[in-house]
Amino acid sequence: MNIYENLPISAILKGNSYVGRGIVLGLTEDGKKAVAAYFIMGRSANSRNRVFTVKNGEVFTEPFDASKVVDPSLIIYAAIRQFKNRLIVTNGNQTDTVYEGLAAGKTFSAALESRCFEPDEPNFTPRISGMLTLDAERPCYEMSILKSIDAVGSDCARYTFSYPAKPGLGHFIHTYVCDGSPIPTFQGEPERIRLGSDIDAFTKELWENLDADNKISLYVRFIDLSTKEMTERLINKNK
Repeated sequence: MNIYENLPISAILKGNSYVGRGIVLGLTEDGKKAVAAYFIMGRSANSRNRVFTVKNGEVFTEPFDASKVVDPSLIIYAAIRQFKNRLIVTNGNQTDTVYEGLAAGKTFSAALESRCFEPDEPNFTPRISGMLTLDAERPCYEMSILKSIDAVGSDCARYTFSYPAKPGLGHFIHTYVCDGSPIPTFQGEPERIRLGSDIDAFTKELWENLDADNKISLYVRFIDLSTKEMTERLINKNK
């Protein structure tokens, strides 16, 4: 086993019916663009009743059919926001927590100290978060997972990972290992994945390898580190 191998994301996703929500951060193969991607999956009707929308460069989850929303507390939130040269991507309303923490002078990890896993017993879904620093000279990114330390949710274990951005390398973190009851949460360090330089190819690879029944929405953004020009792709299963 080569622990430094960069796998195509298809190798991780294919055949896995439920990895939950996922974040990818990294740098394109040509070293010119930062990469951020976020997707959501769902098993319940409430979770599946969602779409991504983009407003002023920020990405939100919103109901597809507002009349069918049962509980919006854990499914409706800002998923992507930017504070100065830092792009924040998370799977919940901790996006706002990080944004407000940065505005108050806190670090990424310090901003998340006030948060823990989601209160959805027995799954105790982890809160996963990422932040890209869009620096042309030294681009980098951080990832975090806040997860229950045991099966009863007695306390929160906190893990933060910090990476220098390297051409062709991305890291992928997701809420679950696979489907189950309760659903087993993500284990270990974010997975190394291979990134090319074509946003359409990457978007297609990611979307087509998410489980057809459970995938809901995908958003991908490439940001030119020199010009800060942004290219984005958005796919909603609900149209």
